[in-house]
Amino acid sequence: MIAIALQSGSNGNCIYVQGGGVRLLLDAGISGVQAQRRLARRGVDIRRVDALIISHDHADHVRCAGIYQRKFGIPIYVTPKTLRGAEQWVDLGPLTDVRHFQAGETLDFGGLHVETLPTPHDGADGVAFVAGCGAGRLGVLTDLGHAFEGLRQAIESLDAVFIESNYDPELLRRGPYPEYLKLRIRGPGGHLSNGESAALLAGAGGSRLRWACLSHLSETNNNPELALRTHRETMGERLPLSVAGRYEPTGVLRV
Repeated sequence: MIAIALQSGSNGNCIYVQGGGVRLLLDAGISGVQAQRRLARRGVDIRRVDALIISHDHADHVRCAGIYQRKFGIPIYVTPKTLRGAEQWVDLGPLTDVRHFQAGETLDFGGLHVETLPTPHDGADGVAFVAGCGAGRLGVLTDLGHAFEGLRQAIESLDAVFIESNYDPELLRRGPYPEYLKLRIRGPGGHLSNGESAALLAGAGGSRLRWACLSHLSETNNNPELALRTHRETMGERLPLSVAGRYEPTGVLRV
């Protein structure tokens, strides 16, 4: 498998995964033009993508789903609750190829399958993803709410992971957000902090993980250097780490 985070953060999320002759996009929070150009820079034609899978109904993950379908002919996989929730946040426009699944279901695309893991994040019906191809397993674990039961075991089963590392608690505490938003972010339906992400990775100490990409970093309450430092202080140098950017894609990451 290969993976590319085209963008990650509250300004838009989209991850490309390819394996077993199957090409997928996970979430559609960036424009069709951005997705097309960023994939092309990595040698991928977006019109050859087989499916778009939506994790939850928040605009930074779903707002351009209709454009991807109409412009590039990509079918949308989404839970019914997520679709209903998304239609309250954004105008998706006419959708002609929507394929429903239920949270917790495994989607089979032949050479590649995607397990959907229900999350306590405060979306309508949120899921995280584990993509499997042959013996390889890649997690896309963002917008998690909190470190819910079974999450560490899921991480231990992975070869590689995009994992949420949204905020630094002290930057959030001192930052400009209103108190209700701070409570939401650090609450059980919000996001994982740098320390929580680091503890999860460190707790998977004997696992098969080969790399982790820190994802969905807050622009206001975090920064890449701080996120990486927190993880290194917790888990040392044993695992290669990178950061998914808010404005530029990662390189091609191999699983």
